[in-house]
Amino acid sequence: MSIIKFAFGECFLGQVLVASTDKGICAIAIGDESAQLLADLSANFPKAQLQADESVSVVAAKVVAFINNPQIDFTLALDIRGTQFQTQVWQFLQQIPVGQTMSYAEIAKQISSPTAARAVARACATNKLAVVIPCHRVIRGDGSLSGYRWGLTRKSQLLAKEKLLAK
Repeated sequence: MSIIKFAFGECFLGQVLVASTDKGICAIAIGDESAQLLADLSANFPKAQLQADESVSVVAAKVVAFINNPQIDFTLALDIRGTQFQTQVWQFLQQIPVGQTMSYAEIAKQISSPTAARAVARACATNKLAVVIPCHRVIRGDGSLSGYRWGLTRKSQLLAKEKLLAK
């Protein structure tokens, strides 16, 4: 059984849960209630032993600083878990500059899978690393906002903040 250590922080979007393995951060979640975030972590990693750990609070503080200002360098190790396609999408998302957005179809084309817009959307929906893997920067082809694991209001707030920072 693997051990996942976690801690909570707070940012302009609400509560932040940061979870880490010995390889790096495996989950960053944003919500209104820490109990719900912890329940979601347990559901996402059902075979793991979850442990609150004060040492992860230092990591959580760095994550919160990044959420509040995504222009700073984020150099913490990540323990990314997904299929090869999901990993490819998530790596591409990390290259989208702060203040910019792309559509699911544009990303599919950029990763040489032009018919995989729905698969790109599914990869975004399964992303467990809020903001660090910026799926909030992905929008519909018509420019409108679409689903976001942590809520459309938070997606809108993140994009508005990033537009201001990018000016």
